Amino acid sequence: MMTFALALIALIAFISFYVIGMYNNLIKLRQQQKNSFSQIDVQLTRRYELIPNLVEVAKSYMKHEQDTLEKVIQARNVAWAAKKSASQDPSNAEAMTKLMVAENAVRGQLGSFMAISESYPELRSNETMKSLMEELTSTDNKVSFARQSYNDMTTDYNTALEVFPSNIIANMFNFSAATLYEVEDQKARSAVKVKFD
Repeated sequence: MMTFALALIALIAFISFYVIGMYNNLIKLRQQQKNSFSQIDVQLTRRYELIPNLVEVAKSYMKHEQDTLEKVIQARNVAWAAKKSASQDPSNAEAMTKLMVAENAVRGQLGSFMAISESYPELRSNETMKSLMEELTSTDNKVSFARQSYNDMTTDYNTALEVFPSNIIANMFNFSAATLYEVEDQKARSAVKVKFD
């Protein structure tokens, strides 16, 4: 009788520690996933800070393109607000979707801006503009790398939520799947192309 009681206590202890271990692993994966989003956040913040400077330099050269410049700034402002919301909770699917849509709009507007700016040779030769464009291209590359890291961490986290037996723990404690940061526009999958001679 005593051995049965000890065996039962040992089994309960083992199961308890196993459940605690799985729960802690899910917490760790969720935190890593959130941290990986913070790397995207840093790079997007940098990009959003560059855009007004870019537009400001272009204003004096592109006097007849005010509509384009305003659209770039509007898209940037919407994306900034979406980024802020997603930064608070990267596991919020709605916030991440809004950020992805806003990012596609920014990329589209920047693409239009770049196309129009190519018809202004004085702007293309401006050193400040060249420097800002190089920074923007570098930042876009960093966003791509950060996005890949985030998606890797998110995939690991989501997988842990679905595999047995951690899916039982995930369901018991209301863990929810996170959204991958995907770029929908095929043109946006590559960095903004900048060509100043």
